[in-house]
Amino acid sequence: MMKTVLAGAFMGLMTGAALAQAPDAAPPAKPEVKTVQDWAVRCFPVQSASPCDIFQELDNKNTGQRVISMSIAFYPSVNRHALVVAVPLDVSLAKGVKLQAGSYTSPLLKYRRCDRNGCYVEVAVDNGMIESLARSSGDSGKINIAADNGKAYALNFSLKGFAAAHDDMVSQARVKAKTPPAPTANP
Repeated sequence: MMKTVLAGAFMGLMTGAALAQAPDAAPPAKPEVKTVQDWAVRCFPVQSASPCDIFQELDNKNTGQRVISMSIAFYPSVNRHALVVAVPLDVSLAKGVKLQAGSYTSPLLKYRRCDRNGCYVEVAVDNGMIESLARSSGDSGKINIAADNGKAYALNFSLKGFAAAHDDMVSQARVKAKTPPAPTANP
């Protein structure tokens, strides 16, 4: 049951994000953004089971194009997190992604989809993964990917402010989250 609720909430978040990007849609409402070192805590003015996330994007300094981005949201009603990692195209879909920070290495995370802007891991993760990132030693982590040609790459992301940003986001999500209504049985 918990997986179903979390999957439904996660899909609702993803559908809402897709609708917000639709060309005919009204511009999305701007989120409240608070910067905590290298992370942004964003809370969107929408009714959602998960209205807040922490976000980091790293861009190529020469071209301005996104190299990686990471978003972590918290669902208070099920006490779980959702993770979205975006990486460039031309990755080996079969090899997935692994996050590494200090002595922690995540399990293999599979890509869910790709579009012209990159490939995306969109997955519900256990709290242990987030806690491991927050407790890891050092100021940086790596997103390990493999290219189509088999060459491995370690894309760096910052952990500066991660724990504080996460705690702030969870706190705000608990206050602002709207629990989705329970499904009703058809008579």
